[in-house]
Amino acid sequence: MEKVNVYEKLSTFSDYWSPKIVGEMSDYHVKLVKLKGEFLWHLHENEDEMFMVIKGRLIIKLRTEDIVLNEGEL
Repeated sequence: MEKVNVYEKLSTFSDYWSPKIVGEMSDYHVKLVKLKGEFLWHLHENEDEMFMVIKGRLIIKLRTEDIVLNEGEL
């Protein structure tokens, strides 16, 4: 098991919308991504996603509601 510093990993890339695998847990990948602008709604049939905002704000538009995540929220 290795510890991961999220801020160090984020400093290693600058491209947007290109997730980077920074760790693994059981059969799950832990990914970091930098987002900018709007992204179209999509669906993953066989996997779940968890989002944590380090800096900025993320609005997730679901069919029934919008979820607003601010810095430090997931």
